[in-house]
Amino acid sequence: MSSTRPGSDQVHHIHRLGPAEVTAVLALARTTGDADGADPMDEHVLLRLRDDNAPASHLVARAADGTLIGYAHLDTTDPERGVGVELMVHPAYRRRGTGRRLAQAVLATATGPLRAWAHGDHPSAAALAVDLGFQRARVLWQLRRPLAAPLPEPRLPDGVTLRAFQPGRDDAAWLALNARAFADHPEQGRWTAEDLRVRLAEPWFDPAGFLLAVESATGRLLGFHWTKVHERPGSARIGEVYVLGVEPDAHGGGLGRALTTAGLAYLRDRRGLDRVMLYVDESNTGAVALYERLGFARWAAHVNYHLG
Repeated sequence: MSSTRPGSDQVHHIHRLGPAEVTAVLALARTTGDADGADPMDEHVLLRLRDDNAPASHLVARAADGTLIGYAHLDTTDPERGVGVELMVHPAYRRRGTGRRLAQAVLATATGPLRAWAHGDHPSAAALAVDLGFQRARVLWQLRRPLAAPLPEPRLPDGVTLRAFQPGRDDAAWLALNARAFADHPEQGRWTAEDLRVRLAEPWFDPAGFLLAVESATGRLLGFHWTKVHERPGSARIGEVYVLGVEPDAHGGGLGRALTTAGLAYLRDRRGLDRVMLYVDESNTGAVALYERLGFARWAAHVNYHLG
């Protein structure tokens, strides 16, 4: 489909992106993220761009000269929950109606409920969401902490040890624990073996920074702290508490705090980093309180809007 406004940029619906189009979308994401201070698309979407078999549709906006100036990703993996939407516009082409035309094309293309992320909670994205009838449904905080500040010593419960994740050996047990730890989480608890596989194949994956808490007597996995290091040319390196989870029946013994501090120490001492970030749902008050006690502070917000 395309815009009918004379002289405007054109919006086209594409079922599958070719290699050159994927490269252009990734370049647009980097440019947009650098300008806004927040990546315009989450990792899940960026990984799916490179997967020919991922169930998704794409809307692209191009200027008259063919330059890619806007993009919307429609994730159709789970029709019952609705279509996931991520949308971005090149900073140099904003305030020209491109974002609105992309959003209207999303409404014309998708069927069923919509779930759209506004990364960085940009005011123009919030205004557009309200204009189109979307409701603010969920807030994801990005918290940050300097690693130069003192860290408490990790204190593991009795009978629990830490070791590194071993790809191929720990995959199934970790996926099962992840599903239990995030049973109520709309994304993390649904990870499949394929979701894990593609991340283990990413250049940033570091098994030594994927810490597992193990029951010494049985070898049972009780918790984990998967760390990540973001390295982008022209930007300072930053660590991330990528995923942290604890077996539900192991809550209350201080394991979550111990795993958190052990991972932070790894990022500081082994990876030489001076700052770290993480993402946490605003509604997860227990986790927010834990992280704030460990010196994390709010940096940015990402808002999920629902329609239908």
